[in-house]
Amino acid sequence: MRLRHIEIFQAIRQTGSVSAAAQLLHVSQPAVTKVLQHAEQHLGFPLFLRVRGKLQATPEALELEREVDKVTESLQGVRRLAQSLRREPGHSLRIGATPALALSLLPPAIHEWTQRYPEIACELSSAHSRELVQNLLMREIDVALTLQLPDHPGLKAQALASGVLVALAPVGYWPQEEEGQPLPLQALADAPLIGLSSADPLSARLDSYLEAVEPPPRVSIAVQTYSLARAMVESGAGLAVIDPFTALSASPGATAIRPLAPALPITLYAVTRAAEPPPHTLGELLTIFSTRAQGQLDCWR
Repeated sequence: MRLRHIEIFQAIRQTGSVSAAAQLLHVSQPAVTKVLQHAEQHLGFPLFLRVRGKLQATPEALELEREVDKVTESLQGVRRLAQSLRREPGHSLRIGATPALALSLLPPAIHEWTQRYPEIACELSSAHSRELVQNLLMREIDVALTLQLPDHPGLKAQALASGVLVALAPVGYWPQEEEGQPLPLQALADAPLIGLSSADPLSARLDSYLEAVEPPPRVSIAVQTYSLARAMVESGAGLAVIDPFTALSASPGATAIRPLAPALPITLYAVTRAAEPPPHTLGELLTIFSTRAQGQLDCWR
């Protein structure tokens, strides 16, 4: 199938008729009919049958649709990349961050930066670390903030701040005089722990860290984001070992925070593309990120 065939095929699938597909694509109805007939002649089988006044996809068309969707997705990626390449440098900055950082670090830092550069547009997005890597490679963002060091030759990482993971518990779980004090690792023995999904980059490190705990923590709930872990703790479902950015945004009336002992270190990275110079204003923005992030992380060192 040619690209024009695919475009017509999807328009008919979406609208259910040749006339509606023509309106959707801003072409004439005979033009759509001609392309559809050419596609069916080229394929050697019909793509649609008329049922009660509407065009219904044949079984062969439904099989084709799976592959057609893949082609369409790839074309959309090409369009996004082309749009990024057309973007005039220096007039906007696109920043991606993991959910934990997007909700805690990004807002005050971006506010400070836009006060200095009001003429530069700023676009913010939130995604998991793996998605941020793909967004960078597709040139959909200019910098990514993540707690995971990327393993890709096309990217480079700059450490902005360092800290430690913390334990978050429902208020009253620990004696009040112990809140804020280092939590011995063995204190997690048999504790009701909110676990991290195996897809999380820190999951393996945390599992290794907890190997020495006997009896091991009781993990009956696993989550994919630190924000969800925080919400589960706030609901009273158990404890969580999470990054301090997320922990500091928890409700102080419902939770208590303690750093772990021995410490489990983490690093905040700014990731950019390795083969090109970053936007000229990015250096100052990363300085703001670094200062604000380290100020938050130093609370639990």
